[in-house]
This record gives sequence, C-alpha cells and structure tokens, in this order.
Amino acid sequence: MHVTGIVQGVGFRPFVHAVATRLGLAGFVGNDEAGVVLEAEGDPSAVDALVDALERRPPPLAVVESVTVVPEPTTGATGFGIAPSTAGHRDGAIRTLVSADTATCDACLAEMADPAARRYRYPFTNCTDCGPRFTIVRDVPYDRAGTTMAGFAMCAACVAEYEDPADRRFHAQPLCCPACGPTLRLDGSAVDPVDRAIRRLRAGEVLAVKGLGGYHLAVRADDEAAVARLRAAKHREDKPFAVMVADPAAVASLVVADPDDAALLTSRRRPIVLLPRRADARVAASVAPATGELGVLLPYTPLHHLLLAGLGTPMVLTSGNVSDEPIAHRDDDAAERLAPLADGVLAHDRAIHTRVDDSVLRTARGRPVPVRRARGYAPEPVPLTFTVDRPVLAVGGEQKNTVAVAAGRRAFLSAHIGDLENLATLRAFTAAVEHLGRLFAVDAQVVAHDLHPEYLSTKYALDRDDLEPVGVQHHHAHVASCLAEHGWGVDDGPVLGIAYDGTGWGPDGTVWGGELLLASLGAARRVGHLETVGLPGGAAAVRAPWRMAAAWLGRAGADLAVARRHADRWDAVAALADSPVTLRTSSAGRLFDAVAALIGVRDTTTYEGQAAVELEQRVDPQERSAYPVGVDGGVVAAGELVSAVVEDLGHGVDPGRIAARFHLGLADATVRAAVAAAAEHGVGTAALSGGVFLNAVLLERVRAGLEAHGLRVLVHERVPCTDGGLALGQVAVAACRPPTREGEPCPES
Repeated sequence: MHVTGIVQGVGFRPFVHAVATRLGLAGFVGNDEAGVVLEAEGDPSAVDALVDALERRPPPLAVVESVTVVPEPTTGATGFGIAPSTAGHRDGAIRTLVSADTATCDACLAEMADPAARRYRYPFTNCTDCGPRFTIVRDVPYDRAGTTMAGFAMCAACVAEYEDPADRRFHAQPLCCPACGPTLRLDGSAVDPVDRAIRRLRAGEVLAVKGLGGYHLAVRADDEAAVARLRAAKHREDKPFAVMVADPAAVASLVVADPDDAALLTSRRRPIVLLPRRADARVAASVAPATGELGVLLPYTPLHHLLLAGLGTPMVLTSGNVSDEPIAHRDDDAAERLAPLADGVLAHDRAIHTRVDDSVLRTARGRPVPVRRARGYAPEPVPLTFTVDRPVLAVGGEQKNTVAVAAGRRAFLSAHIGDLENLATLRAFTAAVEHLGRLFAVDAQVVAHDLHPEYLSTKYALDRDDLEPVGVQHHHAHVASCLAEHGWGVDDGPVLGIAYDGTGWGPDGTVWGGELLLASLGAARRVGHLETVGLPGGAAAVRAPWRMAAAWLGRAGADLAVARRHADRWDAVAALADSPVTLRTSSAGRLFDAVAALIGVRDTTTYEGQAAVELEQRVDPQERSAYPVGVDGGVVAAGELVSAVVEDLGHGVDPGRIAARFHLGLADATVRAAVAAAAEHGVGTAALSGGVFLNAVLLERVRAGLEAHGLRVLVHERVPCTDGGLALGQVAVAACRPPTREGEPCPES
C-alpha cells in the first residue's frame, strides 16, 4: 500500500504499527519521498480493516489524499515493524506533504506541569501530535536527519520513548528532553531564563523571543510606556499589535468571541484572530490605536505557556523586525537587527530553517476569512480539480507577497513573505522559491507573474531564462484564486468576478481596482467597473488619502475642511488629477481613501489599507440608509457617492452615519451592476476577491444582496482575498489558459 497526503511527522507510522499489530498482520511500514509505504499480509478481512482505518480513521494531524493498494504474493513474514525511510523518488511523483507547525497538545502541557515528570517546565516539550514541523524541515523524507534537530543526539530515555510503539512519542522526530535537547538562554545565560524573563517583562522591558518560525518582540500589553517605546523602536506608528493571552477566559476579558471564533483560537493552528475589543479591555492604548478590534492569539509553544503563566497579564507579541522587513529567524541576523529594539534576547540553539510569521484570520458567517496565511497553515497544499501538466512557479505580486509551486493536482503556497520593497524581503522571496520547489520536487517549466512591469516579482520572473513566462492580469488572478480554492474546474464555465482592491495594472493602461469580470480559470474580460478618476502623484496618492479627495472634487471642494487642511497644495493636486498625463484609476481602495479624508478619519497613512480600515471602524451599525448611486453600462458612478458624502457633511450629519451610508451605497450599486452583468451573460455564480473584501460590512452587504437575486456567491476561506492569494490564481490561469496561435495576442493583452 502507498499512502499520500500529510502523512509524515504526524504519527502515521506508529498509528499503522498499532492497527496492524492489533489486527494480527505481518509486514512493515516506512516513509519514502512521496508518503508512507507499507506491506501487510494476513487474513484478508484484517487487511481490509487496515485499509479502512487508513482511509477513514487516520491520526488527528494527518490528511490522507489517497491509499493505493497493490496485491502481492505473501512472504510468510512474522511480526509488524517500522522500516528505515527510503530516499528513492517514485516515478517522478511529487514528494510527500510536510505538516504545518502545530500548537502544544494537552498531554504535553500536563507533563510540563507535573513536578515529577522529567520534562517539568521544559520549553521544548513535544510529541507526535504537536510541535515544530515545517519550520525545522530541511528535506524529506521527514526524519530527524532531515531536520534542524539532527544535531541533538537523543539520550537513552528519549530513545526508549522513540522506539516504544505504545508511547505517544514513538518516532516523534523533534523528540527531546532537558538532558539531550535544545537549551534556552536569556542574554546568553541558561540560569533560570524563564523566571528572569518574566521578571524583566513585568518591569516593562522589551524582550526578543525566539519562537517556532522566527523571533518575536514581547512586552506586557497593559504597560502604555513600554508598548509606546516598542512602537517607536519598530517605526510602526499606527498598525495594531497582536496580543497573546493565557487561555480562553483571558480572551473573553479582552474581546467579544462567539463559538466559531473560539474554535479557531483554540485550534491546533493557533492563528491571530481579529475580534471586537471590549470597552473595559485592560490593554494599553498604543496596542491598537484608532481601531475597535484586537488581534488576539493563544499560546502555541511550551515557552509561551510558561511566560504567560508567570507574567499574569496579556503580552504584545509582534514580529521581530523593523516595519517592512521580514521577520528575523537566524540568530546572527536577530542579534544585529533586534539589538536596537529589545532590552534582552530569550533564545535557544534549535535552528529555524524556514521563517514563518503568525497567521491572521477573522470569521464571517462562522467560516474562516484568511488575512495572512502562514504558521499553522503553510505549506499545506490547496487541492486542484484541474491538472497542472507543466509544473508552474507563480511569483505573486508586490504587496503581501506569497509564491506557489504546482504540479499535478496540488498547489503549494509559501507562508506570507511580505512587501517586496527592500533587499531583505527580496532575499526571503528567492529563498522561499528555492525551498518550496526543492521540498516538493516541483521542477517548474512555467513562471506565472503579474503584468505590472515594475513589480520586483515580475522582474524576477522575466529574468528566469530557464522558464516560460506567463503574464496574468492582477484582478483575473484574484478571481481565479477564489475559484481554484472552491474546486472550480476548466469546464465549469465563467462566473461574475468582483475584484475590489487598491492597485492592479490594467491592460488598457489605467490602474484597475474596482472590477467586474466575466471570468473562468483560463480567461477573463472586463464587463463593468467603478467610475475612473485621476491618480494624482501615483504612489503619493496611496500614502495621502486627501489627494484622492482632491482628485474627486477638484476646486469645487476648496471650502471643505480637508481642503483647508491642505490649502497650500489642494489646487495643484486637483489640477494634476485632471491632467492628461496622469494615470486614471477605478480603484475601490482609493475611493475609500477619499471618503476617509473627507469625513476627517485620516489624511495620510502609515500602512497599506489604513484609511479604509479606520473608515470601516467608524460605521454606525444602526444606520440603514444607503446613498443612491447610478449604474450605467456596467459603470458604477462612484462620483455620486463622493457628492453625497459632501452633501451630508454640509448638513452636519454624524461621520459614523456618513461612513455607513457610503458602505451601503457602494455595496448596493455593486450588487445592481453585478446582477445585471450576470443576467446579460447568463452566469449564476459570483466570486468576490481583492483586499477591499476584508471589509466585513461591504462583504456581507454585497454577498447578501447577490444571494437575494439567486446568485451563488464564492468567498475566500483557504487563502487570503488580498494579494497574498494572487499566486494561487496565477497558477490556475497559467495551467488552464488555452494556448494561443503564433502571433496572436494572449487573453490578458
């Protein structure tokens, strides 16, 4: 038998051994590069029972994709054993899947809390059901020799556990204990590092803490001076910090979490979950300024549990970096980059092979909505219903970059890499490309990329002379990503794709971002969009929302408060927006920026999407009125929204009500345009994608409106709707686009 899927590093061989032994079967089980291989002989009914167990009752962390059974002559073997792993690669098949890192299980936590146990308070306790996986794997098959634990020789007691089929650590590759495993040190000293770290955190110090996928910066979350000092050191003016709390009861003291949120928080993946903050939450104001939400997470390593138990208060746990840089994961790099940010370093000597940030999610209608896909999820594959005949490397976009490799019927997405705007992140990007391809033995023939000529990912793709480049329009990739994760096939026909985001290169030479597309996996064409406006200053307008207000209103808005705040430049920027040399944009993100500036939410931003995030926070949930907006020939008259906002400002309407009317008006107009386009083109399904659909108010109003008109609505649940999901869409388009004849323009031209 051969079993494929996530079947290594999850206790699969011990599971097979136990089941086969109980059934009285003889044979062996082992790992190879493509999964788990076993031979079993005995009574036919017992063999059938083993196959049934493999398919229907695998270990908790396993994901079985296939069980292939081949009859063989019996050998007369006795007993059932675990064979050494083989490195042979079967017929060019994709290598075995690698499990994501998993939060510490209850059994290990109980052991750590037992003073009589030899792993009492040991910060690297793990077993086959929990602990590091992807972040320590250098190569497959998944055995200790292929991980960063290779240098830690097991002591006799650990060897006994490792070799005992009845032990939960049977063949657990990261297995260790205080006698033979990694050592924790605070500023180089192994003397009481946890207790000393707790005392220093209590005193308001910032500590760099080495975790599973990189270093974090930790500080107590209720100390305003300490949090503000960390924020200044990271050059992170406004973007919220995540808060780690000890247990679900502590979660309930800070945020409002329903059962679906709680299930996500306590899952083995342990993501950060964005939730409404309680008014009396005891966290410093600088943790999450200008937002009513908190990103909270529960401990997922033994060290986290030890720190929080001793600290007694929630702690900020944010990526160990300066803003816009990748998270530090090598000790030498962390020592250099984090020294100016931290008062001390709590580190250990187990190397991190692959850097991985924390995942971020929210929920909608009880389902997960990924914001950032990383630890706990990567590198689990997205199964495809189409076949990638020519292996693909997809390089994503510029913002929130991820990359992907695909062959056969699987796409493997990297963890979140970041914004490709500096050399450090570009190096992380190229390292991810190399590691992902090697780990899953995907020898790409095609490289799929965005059409934007200045993206570093595009330049990388076009410099790969060994691969055939395939350009994919940005918003087609968004919609195709949503389709691919929902199992859409090549023959399933087109959908009405709605792609709302900040920026995407349009084939007509404008900046797209408010698009209605008639889209399949292989092709797309524009059938509607938001009204266009000048983008004064290009990237400068992205960083300064007031410029978009000037673009929409021009000199007619000179008497508004936002114009008075920028009186020295308002007329010049308005004139620039009208200039024939200025690019025009249909961007939904820039429309949100304009309204945010008009009602006094924000004139300038310090992180992507900030104005839109804070505008959503202003929405009055009791407001039911929507601004009336025209739709003509598929074009949504966005200017009418801006005019309605200005009119309400003149009447002194509360900004919260204005924000709500804007959201509802845009959503309703989008629904009308989409329903008309769907009817015209005979489609019954809509797919929503693009970062603007992280806005919960807009997402639910558009979704409900489309459903009320009988459309099936697809939204993202496995990969982000942001540019973090582009690579999956690029894979789908590159694999499914019909070939063009020589001299014929490609469908994206």
